[in-house]
Amino acid sequence: MARRKTRSSVQAWRTARRAHALACVNCFSPSKVAAKAHDVADRIVRAHLATMWRLNVVYDVLPRESEILHLQFWATAFELLKERKAIYFENEGKNKGCWVMPSSAFREGPEGEDNAEDSKVIVRSNGTVTYVGKDIAYQLWKFGLLGKDFYYRPWHKYPDGHQVWASTSEPQTGSPAFGRGTRVYNVIHLRQSCLQDVVVAGLRALDFAAQADASVHFSYEMVALSPRTCIEMGIELSEEDRKKPYVEVSGRKGLGVKADDLIDKLIEKALEEVTSRHAEDPEDQRRRVATQIAVGALRYFMLKYTRNSVIAFDFAEALSFTGETGVYVQYAAVRAAKILGKLEERGEALPDFGAALSREAMVRQLADERLWQAVLTASKADSAIEQAITSGEPAHVARYAFQLAQAFSTFYQDFPVVTETDKEKKTFLLWLTTYFRAQLKHTLAVLGIDVPEYM
Repeated sequence: MARRKTRSSVQAWRTARRAHALACVNCFSPSKVAAKAHDVADRIVRAHLATMWRLNVVYDVLPRESEILHLQFWATAFELLKERKAIYFENEGKNKGCWVMPSSAFREGPEGEDNAEDSKVIVRSNGTVTYVGKDIAYQLWKFGLLGKDFYYRPWHKYPDGHQVWASTSEPQTGSPAFGRGTRVYNVIHLRQSCLQDVVVAGLRALDFAAQADASVHFSYEMVALSPRTCIEMGIELSEEDRKKPYVEVSGRKGLGVKADDLIDKLIEKALEEVTSRHAEDPEDQRRRVATQIAVGALRYFMLKYTRNSVIAFDFAEALSFTGETGVYVQYAAVRAAKILGKLEERGEALPDFGAALSREAMVRQLADERLWQAVLTASKADSAIEQAITSGEPAHVARYAFQLAQAFSTFYQDFPVVTETDKEKKTFLLWLTTYFRAQLKHTLAVLGIDVPEYM
């Protein structure tokens, strides 16, 4: 199973910190409160890892926010910021007693102009550091600029044996090294753009211009639900909300859906379709295929939009066998495999393409404009991936995957591969089928999507 690896940020731990308020509020022992809070936080993060595993996402390392303080990451960064005069102590106004970064450092405006009202607090008047302050220290660690590192201990192991490490303040032996990146992508909501600007400004103020340029705020817009999907998930909507193009989830309003519930519902719907087509197959096999289809549908739906587009998730649209969906692309890959399977059923084997297709034979076959266009489309996978990397838009790969599936569908309809009677042409069509299949599988793997056994 293809898994998409990603480096964790402290975001998972920040979410878990909210659980501290639940930890033995009536208990008078601080140590017991801390132990309970630690346990609840760990449970939340483990649940997060389990959900992400279902979506083909794995983590390598989980830096704890607390260690940024315990290991003096922030203290070191604080001294550097003060030494370079990147921050100053405010003696008056609303930020009196705070260490702040001037707005001119991270907001464009007339040269030298600074608005004290818009300056960003790095250390509060009570001496506590803000999130953005810790993020500056964290960013310095990511690039290996602090001269410090976390200690790491084994924390979680996935079913496939992949080890997740967590930071610790206790010395360890035999652990790998992390950090020291050459380019850093911070995957954080679009609304955090200003704070990310402050982090980059901190690097520039410390004369780390190259690392500032290599700091990428990989922003994204919100994910909402279509009214139809809300209703299917049992969410009650007002008449006004039913008429909206999408419904924003809101924790404060109690309007939302758990990721696992959404995945379960997708699998349930996919399983219904798989069972209607392959009722004779074992239940575990049908469920495995349904899970691959469901996860592929969800991943593709999330990736086909540009990052700054609001995504209104819809079950029916995501699981459709037609249109720009992951299911459509998976189906093309499965169909290509079926063609090759039919060849085997007829007692035939794939020819040695290198020996059977000479340059002259290729030229003769590619004289057919339809075949030339098919080969041209199938050859653009690496170009689409490179474009996605350059622009920071995974949607380029998703869009190409759909175009590739369309091209294969047209090819399949125009040319009877297995029953072709002309030997040279049949050999060429089989070669092109294997090429399409390989490119479809490769492109889907880049998107973190598996190719099922059947559809």
